[in-house]
Amino acid sequence: MTAPIVVKTIDHVTLVVKDLEASRKFYCDLLGMEQMDRPNFSFGGSWFQAGITQIHLILEHDESGPAGENISIQKQSSRNHHFAFEVADGHVAAQVLQERGIPLVAGPKARPDGAVQVFVNDPDGYVVELTSPPVG
Repeated sequence: MTAPIVVKTIDHVTLVVKDLEASRKFYCDLLGMEQMDRPNFSFGGSWFQAGITQIHLILEHDESGPAGENISIQKQSSRNHHFAFEVADGHVAAQVLQERGIPLVAGPKARPDGAVQVFVNDPDGYVVELTSPPVG
């Protein structure tokens, strides 16, 4: 049976943020994404390229909804809402984050298949996973 719609890949993830410059520093300066040109929308925002996926940031405004995680979470963890980016080495990513004084939400830890996972908050409190594939 063929599905009526076949998804090829994730095109983009959109996040509502409070401070575009703080988010640019996190996604570009720390995570190495490239800032892209963005259509001339009637509201503020920034777009970044992460491999074949884009991150679209919308500056919080009257019609956007609130910035950050707006679901009541008693404790942030690797088992809450999050999105993930592949990196070369999760252990190295964790070391860089710690050297820069950025607290980890969780990790580095090995998944049962051997991939390494590190979880961190972006400037608006979204949980971002940095994962590296299993070795061998």
